[in-house]
Amino acid sequence: MSQAFLPFALPDIGDEEIAEVVDTLKSGWVTTGPKARRFETDFAAFLGDATLHCIAVNSATAGLHLALEALGIGPGDEVITTTHTFTATAEVVRYLGADVKLVDIDPTTLNIDPRLIEAAITPRTKAILPVHYGGLAADMPAILDIARRHNLKVVEDAAHALPTTSAGLLIGTLASDATVFSFYANKTITTGEGGMLVTRDDALARRARVMRLHGMSRDAFDRFTATVPSWYYEIVAPGYKYNLTDIAAALGLQQLKKARRFQQRRAEIAGRYNAAFEALPLIPAPTPPAGESHAWHLYALRLADGAAVARDRFIERLFERGIGCSVHYIPLHLHPYWRDRYALAPAMFPHSQHAYERLVSLPIYTRMTDADVERVIGAVKDALIA
Repeated sequence: MSQAFLPFALPDIGDEEIAEVVDTLKSGWVTTGPKARRFETDFAAFLGDATLHCIAVNSATAGLHLALEALGIGPGDEVITTTHTFTATAEVVRYLGADVKLVDIDPTTLNIDPRLIEAAITPRTKAILPVHYGGLAADMPAILDIARRHNLKVVEDAAHALPTTSAGLLIGTLASDATVFSFYANKTITTGEGGMLVTRDDALARRARVMRLHGMSRDAFDRFTATVPSWYYEIVAPGYKYNLTDIAAALGLQQLKKARRFQQRRAEIAGRYNAAFEALPLIPAPTPPAGESHAWHLYALRLADGAAVARDRFIERLFERGIGCSVHYIPLHLHPYWRDRYALAPAMFPHSQHAYERLVSLPIYTRMTDADVERVIGAVKDALIA
């Protein structure tokens, strides 16, 4: 390997983020305080809907847990989601003692198949948890229609989907009960660790804010900034420790300003990949319908059935050429916990299984130069040679 290793993902942190963090450190507010509040306000403004509550949390996992808890999901209930996701999507359901019903994906989009959602509904079903895989919106009009007809709640796992649109609307502004975004280190914007729960439901927002910080009737920022004695609080529920710090929020304030520029660069890289791979034995990453926006958190291509090299060897060859890559995802039905608890088998999820055996996620991030992109393209072409 003559060139430096090109990692799979790198955050794009500039002087603005550094200055904002330094300002936070100097302010004395290093835990949840004024910048976390400002980040919530700015996020609602970014989504462009004044009716939204935005609740900053320390991870998207925390946000999903809070949303489902606030909706009353508990023992005896079922939540339908996709097998083709990271375990966090499903594990939050088990936190609450409810059961997960996993269904297969659409083989074209790699998103949850709405027809299979409807077929999986039972008297125990209480909610649908769609995932916007890679930053491409799931078929939300169909999913919301199913939810309305069956009186089900909808919580969107939008960890990959900022900014993404469905039916011309930004994810986060649809008619779902809640939407949860991730700001993990490799996401389209980052706070290092963090997430945002978004909802129009006033009661859900109130409950999530209380449960976010130990079930306290007042949060620390309100108590510690008051100008009159305000030490008293009450614990109204056994809550969690899910608050986002001001240090993390400081990153988010500046990252959010760059979100659309970041998305445009990711889309540009995806377009170059699509054009370069068109004549190769590959299935390019799924693209959005005309007029819709794809966040391009992932560029997940698949080796075609006629490829001369197996997926695992293909990945090894990319690494040999100094290109970091990954696989998204090892489906839940293959993991011991989910497999054994629900007696799952690959034959039950043929599209997810087929995709998994051929999937490779290539680097796609804003710090990549044009030369980096061409290097990835060249390595892909070389790795396909028998």
